Parts: sequence; C-alpha cells; structure tokens
Amino acid sequence: MAHIFNTGPLRGSSFSRSETGDLLCEGQPLAAIAQQFGTPTFVYAERMITDAYQSFSQAAQGRDALICYALKANSSLAIIRLLAQQGAGFDIVSIGELQRVLACGGSVDRVVFSGVGKKPEEISAALHAKIKCINVESEAELEMISSIATQQGSRAPISIRVNPDIDAKTHPYISTGLKENKFGIPMESAVAVYQKAATLPGIDIQGIDCHIGSQITDIQPFLDSLERVLDLVAVLDRQKIQIHHLDLGGGLGITYEQESPPSPKEMLNALFGRIDAWSQSRKAAAPEVLFEFGRAIVGNAGLLLTRVELLKPGREKNFAVIDAAMNDLMRPALYDAWHGVEPLANNRVDADHTKWDLVGPVCESGDWIAKDRGLSLSSGDLLAILSAGAYAMSMSSNYNSRPKAAEVLVDLNGDAHLIRRREVFEDLILTERIPAYLLGNT
Repeated sequence: MAHIFNTGPLRGSSFSRSETGDLLCEGQPLAAIAQQFGTPTFVYAERMITDAYQSFSQAAQGRDALICYALKANSSLAIIRLLAQQGAGFDIVSIGELQRVLACGGSVDRVVFSGVGKKPEEISAALHAKIKCINVESEAELEMISSIATQQGSRAPISIRVNPDIDAKTHPYISTGLKENKFGIPMESAVAVYQKAATLPGIDIQGIDCHIGSQITDIQPFLDSLERVLDLVAVLDRQKIQIHHLDLGGGLGITYEQESPPSPKEMLNALFGRIDAWSQSRKAAAPEVLFEFGRAIVGNAGLLLTRVELLKPGREKNFAVIDAAMNDLMRPALYDAWHGVEPLANNRVDADHTKWDLVGPVCESGDWIAKDRGLSLSSGDLLAILSAGAYAMSMSSNYNSRPKAAEVLVDLNGDAHLIRRREVFEDLILTERIPAYLLGNT
C-alpha cells in the first residue's frame, strides 16, 4: 500500500510513496513523468487544487460571498479553466490576466481588478468587458477611471483599497498593509476620497477593498484589518455613502516547512463571525464579502521536477548542480524562501547524509534552490522541489537565455497532461528583430 503524506507540504490526497518508496502523484510515478516530459518540469495535482478551492467555497456556503482566485499566483490557462469550472471568481492585476480569464471561459462579472499601476487602456478594456469591480489604489487613479468611464458613456463599479497599517508579520516584500507599502489609500484619507468619488461622474461606488499581505499564518491580522474596515463603513454610512461589498483580500499562508496556518474554515468562520456580530448590532444585512486567494489554492498542489547534473563537493560547501534554476523558481533568491526537497526514488532525506546546497546553472551566486539539505545524491538523481504551485512559473524568466520549463497537470485518474510545452530557442527570439543596417556588409 502507498504511504500517504499526512504532514508537511505534501499532505493531501494526491502525493504518496509506493511500497518501494517511489514518489507518486495520483498513483503515477513522478519519475515516469520526468522521463516523458523531461526536466525541469512543473507538475500540478488537479485534486489538490480543486480540494483547496472547495475548502474555501464550502466555508462560505450559505453566505453572500465570492471566492476569487488571484491569478498572479499561477496564471496557467489549464489552472484558470479548472477553477472557472469550479465556479471561482478571479482577482486580476493586468489586462493580460483578464484576457486569460476570458480565454478560459471565466465569468467576467466575477472578476475584480487590483493593482497600483493600471494603464488607461487597461481600465478601458475592463469597463468594456463589464467586470465586477475595479479596486482603486489612489486619487489619481480614481480621477482617471472617472474620465475614461465618462468618455465611454459608462459607469465604473469601484472599490477603494484602503491601507489599514496592519503588520501581517510576513516577509517585507509581500507585506502590503503597512503605511510604508505602496498599496492603497491611508485609512485617515479614505473618507475624503470616498466623498470625492461620490461626486465624480462615471463612478459607481460598490465597496471597500483591503489586502494586507501574503503567506500570513495567523488569523489576528485579518481580524484587525476587518475591524478597521468595519469602522470605516460606519463612518461612510453616516456620510450617506452606501457600501455593497467588503473585499477582504487573501493572503492565507501554506505549509512550506513547519508553518501551521489556520484552515480556510477557521479563517472564514472567524471573519464571518465578526461580520455577523457587527451586522446584528446595526440591525442591517451584511454586505457581500469577497476574498482573493492564490497561494492557498495552488501553492502545495505543485512541485518542480529537476535532475542532478553533477556533484561538486568542497571543503566549505557541497554543491549539487541541478537543471532547475532561479529563472524557474525565483522565491529562494528573492525571499530567501524555503522549499522542501524529496528524492523521487527510495532515498530518504536523512540528517546523517551529506549536506548539499542545490544550485542551478545560472551565472549568479544567488542561483540556489535549497541549502544545507541532508541528502544521499548521485549524478542523474531526480528530485522534487515542493510547494512550487504558486509564484514559481508565474515569476519565471528567460534569464541566461534559458527556455521556460514545461508544465503538466495530473488529473484525478493519474493521467498526466502537458499544459505548457517546454520552450525552445525559437520561442526565445520570436519577438526580436535585427535592424537591417546591422545585416549589411559595410
């Protein structure tokens, strides 16, 4: 019988080890996937994605709520399509992400548009598409939206993103709710901005938006943020400015190593409980509640298959050079992030084994995937880099003229489907041109 992982980032119903110790996804040996599609390759488990989404959806059942998927975590078309079939809404931060939702059959009236730097043409396209809401990040953006909507003869449904100055206690690069962050409008300025929005043509005030960061593993920052949002609603109510929805963002963390984030049910129950008490005290129905989760839906559902190219032991450090690199998985170099490593074959991670730094072939000292891991390694060994479903492929690049990796989705029956082919050299230069004068013989 296969061994199911009940703890750590592999816990769930999709990943297991066979009796002989081989790492499986839905019963399919991952080594066979590596052999078929090559390495590096991202592998995603459909069951874990849909189970994660449904855990949020079920926690919100019976509520006037919309669970949106944040595309920036992983914008691969097959994953968007899978979540659209589950009934997800979508949180986008560019017109390209909107186009991906439309290409996958997502419901445009369940799309919210976030981000601090929306271009006029992006706002125009979003209004033409009739998305659910645009989250406004500044007064300047509010005025631009008003002008574009007026020119188009439409009304723009907007929420104003407020910055509650809440410390989410996460990595500073993914904290978004502090005063020093670029996101949102300071809470002390919010009432004046709402008052201005109420006077502008082409503006239809729908809600309040608030998102304090990512990889948050404690409920309290979410509750603190909600408290400030509810206080603002009360002030706006006295100003006769009606709020139809609360967009509470996302940011719930996952287990990379030993983190213990609350479950979706625990998080949503806490937030809905506070909203219920607030609503009852006002003797009024609660507004619709929106959420925008990305990492918590796809993060642990994906892993990166890689091969050990060669071993380079040394006096100070032992390096295992693998064929995956920082251009495939940027998080360790960018955030000093920790990702679990599992051999695909029966080769247990053991603290008594040699400590290796797993590094890629990119010409940067920051090109590393994992450090000081006790592993028994040989050239040609296949490894799985865990928790690579979010902010991996979506942040990948062609640095050092490296083709982007392939992506594979494993369905409920264990069948592996190629959802993005590996790039080739022709893909890398497809948009480039050499000017004619450089091709002459002079």
